[in-house]
Amino acid sequence: MSLLESKYQDLLSKADIQINGDRPWDIKVHDKKLWKRVFLDSHLGLGESYMEGLYDVEDLEEFFYRITFNLLLETKSEKHHKGIYSLVVGLISRMFNMQTINKSKGAAVQHYNAGNDLYEKMLGDSMAYTCGYWKDTDSLDQAQINKFNLIAKKLGFKPGMKVLDIGCGFGSAMAFFAKEYGIEVTGVTLSKEQAKYGNDNYKDLPIEIKLMDYRLIDKKEKFDRIYSIGVFEHVGYKNYNNFMKLCKDLLIDDGLMLLHTISSNVSIKNTNSWISKYVYPNAMLSSMTQIAKSSEKSFILEDVHNFGHYYHTTLMAWHKNFNDNWPQLSQNYDDVFYRMWNYYLLICAGSFRARYMQLYQVVFSANGVKGVYNSYR
Repeated sequence: MSLLESKYQDLLSKADIQINGDRPWDIKVHDKKLWKRVFLDSHLGLGESYMEGLYDVEDLEEFFYRITFNLLLETKSEKHHKGIYSLVVGLISRMFNMQTINKSKGAAVQHYNAGNDLYEKMLGDSMAYTCGYWKDTDSLDQAQINKFNLIAKKLGFKPGMKVLDIGCGFGSAMAFFAKEYGIEVTGVTLSKEQAKYGNDNYKDLPIEIKLMDYRLIDKKEKFDRIYSIGVFEHVGYKNYNNFMKLCKDLLIDDGLMLLHTISSNVSIKNTNSWISKYVYPNAMLSSMTQIAKSSEKSFILEDVHNFGHYYHTTLMAWHKNFNDNWPQLSQNYDDVFYRMWNYYLLICAGSFRARYMQLYQVVFSANGVKGVYNSYR
C-alpha cells in the first residue's frame, strides 16, 4: 500500500469506509491512479476519477453522506488537501466577478440547456427543478405542488397581482400560480430551452417568459410580489447586494419577496471544483449571514424557513426517475454522462442528508409588514 493510499484509508476509516471492502458504501478501486488524482485535484479529482471508472461504490449516496458527516472537519483543516485546481479556482473567484452577465449566460447554456428530454424524465409532471416540500406526502409531483402552494401563501397572492419570477425555469411555477391564484406573472431566464418549453406549453395563461438576465429588467416596472426559486445560487457573492437592491427597486412600497435558495452552513466565496466544472459553472452557495447582510439596506427580513432535509428526498426521487428512464435517455447520452449525472445527484443528496447544505425560504418586505407577518409551514 502506497503512502497516499494509506493516508486516505486512515481518513476513510473515520467514516467507517474501507478500500475494497464488501459493504455497499465501501469504495472499490480499479486503478490506483485515483489516489494521486484526489491528492492533486481534491473534489475535481474524485469526481473525474468516478466518471472515468477508476473506482465504484455500490451505494454512492451513503458513501458521500459518511464522508461529509464524518470527515468535514478534517478536510476543512487540511489546507493542502484542496488540490491545485481548487486553489486556482478559489483565487480567480476572489479576484474577478465570475457571475457577470456574459459568464452567467454561458453557465445557463451548459446546464439548463442539457436537453428537455432529460428533465422531463427526471423531474416528473411538475417540471420543477428545485426542492419539493414533502410534508404529508411521498409523491414527488405532490411535493412540488405543496411547494408552490407554500410560496403562494407566504406571499399572500391575490387575483390580479403583478408578480415577477426571477429565473423562472420551465415556467411550471408561473403556470400554477396563474391558474390557481389568478395572478399575472413575468418570468426571466437565461436558458433558451427553458423559455421555449414554457412558452410552448403555457400559451393560454397570463404569463410571459423573457429570455434575459435579471439585471436587465426595466427598473421602471413595479411588481406586487417577487419570488426567486433556485437562482441565488448563481448570483455570486460579489453581486448579492446589487441583487437585493434591484429587487427592492422593482417592488411596490408594501410588496413582498421570497427567496428560495440552497445555502451553506458557513460563508464561502467559491464552490466544489467538480460541481463548478461539470454541473453549475461559477455557482456558489450563500450562507444565512451573507443573505441577511446583503439584504439589510434594502429589506426587512420577515421569515426564515429551513427544510433542507427535503432536498435529500427530492434528489433521491430525481435519481430514481433518471435511472428508471435511462434505457430511453441512453439513446441521446453516453455512459460518461450517466456516471457524471448519478455522481452529481448523489453527492448532493449525501451532503443534504449530512446537513452540510441547507434549503432556505426567506421572506422579505419592502418596508415592513403592518402588524404581524403570518407565515406558513
